[in-house]
Amino acid sequence: MTMTTEIKTKKDVVTEFRTSGILEAARKVFAKKGFHEATVDDIAEAAGVAKGTVYLYYESKRDVYFAALKFGIGQMYSLLLDELHKATTPEEKLKALIAAKLAYFDENRDFFKIYYSELGNIPTAHPAGIDNEFQALYQEQARLVEAILKEGARKKAIRSLRTEQTAFAISDIIRGVGTHRILGWSKSKISQDVDFIFDLVWKGIAAQ
Repeated sequence: MTMTTEIKTKKDVVTEFRTSGILEAARKVFAKKGFHEATVDDIAEAAGVAKGTVYLYYESKRDVYFAALKFGIGQMYSLLLDELHKATTPEEKLKALIAAKLAYFDENRDFFKIYYSELGNIPTAHPAGIDNEFQALYQEQARLVEAILKEGARKKAIRSLRTEQTAFAISDIIRGVGTHRILGWSKSKISQDVDFIFDLVWKGIAAQ
C-alpha cells in the first residue's frame, strides 16, 4: 500500500513538473503570437517537449490556453498572499492587494488580452466546467479581500458593513480597472490607478 502511494506521488510530481513547464511556455507563445496564430507545435518547441507530450495532458490548443490562464491566476493568488504577509494594517493590506493584482495584469498583459480580445466573446470557448473553475478562483481571491475587511472591522478601522458583498464589489472594481489596462484603455500610470481604486474604496468603508 505504501509503495503504491509513493509511486502515485512521484507520478504526480512528474506530471506537475511537465505541465507547469508546458503552461509557462504556452503563456509566452500565446502572448507573442496570439491564440489563433499560435500552434501546439510552437508550444511544444518552446517547452522543449514532443508535440505528443502536450497532447498527453491537453486535448486541444484551447485546453492548453485555459489551463495556462488558470495556472496564471493561481500564480497571481500566491503573489497576493506574499504581498499581504508583508503588510501589517488592513489599510496597507488592501492597498498592497490592489497594487499586486494590477502589477500582475500589467506584466502579463499580452497573455490576458487574448481572453478578452480573442476568446471572451466566443460562447463555446469556455464550457461550464471551465466557468465553474474560474468562478471558484474568483471567489478565492474575493475571500482575501473579505479577510482584510473582517480584520479592519475588528480593529475598528472599517465601519460596519456586509463584508462578503463588499469584498466582491471591491474585487469587481479591481478587475474592471485591470481589464482597462489589459486592453489599453487606461493611459494612467499603475500607481495612479492603484491610488484611484484605494481612495475610492477606502473613503467608502473607513470608520468615521
